[in-house]
Amino acid sequence: MKNEIRRWREGESLSQADLAAAVGVSRQTINAIERERYDPSIELAFELARHFDCRIEDLFDPELDGDKQ
Repeated sequence: MKNEIRRWREGESLSQADLAAAVGVSRQTINAIERERYDPSIELAFELARHFDCRIEDLFDPELDGDKQ
């Protein structure tokens, strides 16, 4: 899933470890999300959106197959 986590994190001058601590996951989890190798749970997606004070849609683009023509 495409995401903007790195852009939002860097916009707040946070390290991956800082963001991970803020949302209660490991640095490796944040790294995997940013590299689009791991899709977060809905709970983690909400927690990230809460942290950045934005909507989940601002952080993630699911690129649904049905949307591609």
